[in-house]
Amino acid sequence: MNIYDGHIHTPFCPHGTNDTFEQYVERAIELGYTEMTFTEHAPLPEKFTDPVPTMDSAMQRKDLARYFQSITKLKEKYHHVIKINAGLELDYIEGFEEETKQFLNEWGNLLDDSILSVHFLRLPNNQYVCLDYSPDCFKYIIEKLGSTSEVYKLYYDTLKKSIVSDLGLYKPKRIGHITLIRKFQKKFPRSMDDSTLIEEILAEMKNERLSLDVNCAGLFKPDCKETYPPESWIEKAKIFGIPLVYGSDAHHSKGLGQGLEKIKSVLL
Repeated sequence: MNIYDGHIHTPFCPHGTNDTFEQYVERAIELGYTEMTFTEHAPLPEKFTDPVPTMDSAMQRKDLARYFQSITKLKEKYHHVIKINAGLELDYIEGFEEETKQFLNEWGNLLDDSILSVHFLRLPNNQYVCLDYSPDCFKYIIEKLGSTSEVYKLYYDTLKKSIVSDLGLYKPKRIGHITLIRKFQKKFPRSMDDSTLIEEILAEMKNERLSLDVNCAGLFKPDCKETYPPESWIEKAKIFGIPLVYGSDAHHSKGLGQGLEKIKSVLL
């Protein structure tokens, strides 16, 4: 099979590592990749305040031009060895759809590929929280909403909104880690069966002709230990006819290829 990794971070990630672009590419070549997409966290909307304590969820807007220039140089350097795509991981933030659309209208022509993900939830009091920052932050969300079930419901509701949202011509065509809400499932067990909700998510993705990020990062999270989404749901996505794209979600060059052997057979 062609080994394509569609979810890779970069030295522009403020919560990542200082590994160079070349280190990522050389590692990809070593692993036999035929194609790779750099998907750094896109700058957050200017009027949105990053709710994580370290305020390092995404790259700065001032770095965007240099980011794309760096990838252009990589394409030229490695064009005879591997296909390199310029991409972003864009956050869907409920209430900031218009600002996000404006951002894409400005920068979307530079994108070869991209991912739309949900990391932030809007609580009923209009407070924004990051669902995957830490167990303590997740516990805070549970306390605010009253139960783990309510947190899951809010996440999947927000995910559905991201799928059907009008973000313009350059809206990402792939949805990222659709079960990220399960990152802390061993510490905060679900009190509900969310399989019905994921069926609805996949149906919406099929209607919108979107592909799915088969993200292996969760396998290595101590409180998750499964892919995003788990294999049974990947099989359901295949039944729906949804295109699947492996994503290492690597934040350092050694993270490339993580979990790939485990899910190769599922991707076929």
